[in-house]
Amino acid sequence: MRKVLTFTEEELAWIKKNARRVRRRAHAAFCQTFERTDVSLSNFNTLCKRNGWMTGRTGHYKKGSIPATKGKKMPYNANRARTQFKKGQTPHNTKYLGHERVSVDGYVETSIDKVNPHTGFLRRYVLKHKYLWEKQNGPVPEDMCLKCLDANRLNTDPSNWEPIPRGALPFLNGHRGPNYNAAAEQVRPAILTLAKLKYTRGQKARGKPASSSLPSNH
Repeated sequence: MRKVLTFTEEELAWIKKNARRVRRRAHAAFCQTFERTDVSLSNFNTLCKRNGWMTGRTGHYKKGSIPATKGKKMPYNANRARTQFKKGQTPHNTKYLGHERVSVDGYVETSIDKVNPHTGFLRRYVLKHKYLWEKQNGPVPEDMCLKCLDANRLNTDPSNWEPIPRGALPFLNGHRGPNYNAAAEQVRPAILTLAKLKYTRGQKARGKPASSSLPSNH
């Protein structure tokens, strides 16, 4: 059975009086003063916390306090100097204008000179294929999206992307029709045409207009 530690009134009074001292030193002084070899530092800390006898130290600088190193020049250290940034040097992972990355969905994103509306940063990432296509053809209507023709999303050439109604996408992903990306190259144009026809027929059956038509690149 685990032994329960007990303390005399004198011992508790001493601990409370010295609670603001560094715990390790206070514990050592307590054990020496009262000849207690059964009280570990962990026991000592737990007792203080349980009774609310805190050191008063938070580890934070108080507002308005001055760091001890302010105005002091860091002594030269050859090993540290090797890894320090030099004046005018930029980090290796700097996201410069035109920087590209691949999203988790496999699309290429590029950094353009446009303010990010979410962060206010002077550059933002956009889908490269859409950015290039719109530079050549104008904005893609809201009810349409760009479909990758060769199933290679890394191919961002505008000629590889065709605007189609968003409502036609379910007929291309293998759920309500053939899987366009998994199909052979020679049958993909037929699958795409069939998907557009199914979408248009469905819209007419509901008495709704089909999405805006845009000129194909082919």
